[in-house]
Amino acid sequence: MSDPAFQAHLDILFSCRSCPAVLGSPVTGAVDGAKVMLVGQAPGPHEVEERRPFAYTAGKKLFQWFAGIGVSEERFRARVHIGAVIRCFPGKSPKGGGDRVPDAQEIENCGHHLDRELQLLKPRLVIAVGTLASLVMTGEATLSRVVGRIHRVERAGQSFDVIVLPHPSGRSTWLNKPEHRAMLDASLDLISGHPVFVRTIHAARRTDSR
Repeated sequence: MSDPAFQAHLDILFSCRSCPAVLGSPVTGAVDGAKVMLVGQAPGPHEVEERRPFAYTAGKKLFQWFAGIGVSEERFRARVHIGAVIRCFPGKSPKGGGDRVPDAQEIENCGHHLDRELQLLKPRLVIAVGTLASLVMTGEATLSRVVGRIHRVERAGQSFDVIVLPHPSGRSTWLNKPEHRAMLDASLDLISGHPVFVRTIHAARRTDSR
């Protein structure tokens, strides 16, 4: 049975039009009751069209990473709540070279939705994907300082673990260095061994076996 408070949150989120410069409408992979959350940067145009996060090439790589620790995309989407720093497509960068980085006001506006999700879901593990998500969730944007470690974070009156992954965008060169690839592998190992993630995936397996 769905939580009425969570459904009310989704109604507020999906009707939000607080940021005039963004395109399309909010995108979120909502999972009521999830104790694991993933926070990305922002949806792209394909995510807006498909109405689900990580629906294009970056998503393919992200779910390849999770498949490497034994979690299928279908299972992950069914058990992990997927949000973002902002939930609407920011549009293309006026300087070219990819999507526009959300500005401070957009991050603050959408931060209210993120905080409400943290208060309602009370997750025990948050997976932050990319530099901006790392900055918002841990206060640190330098990936080499945060990837491969567990960070204890307090936000919105909740306390939870954060594990950071680099962004799986094909434009990123961060993983070109072997030491950075080792940090990614360390983060994935920490995720796969985290007790809350393990319980989440085992619960999914029981559901799948019915």
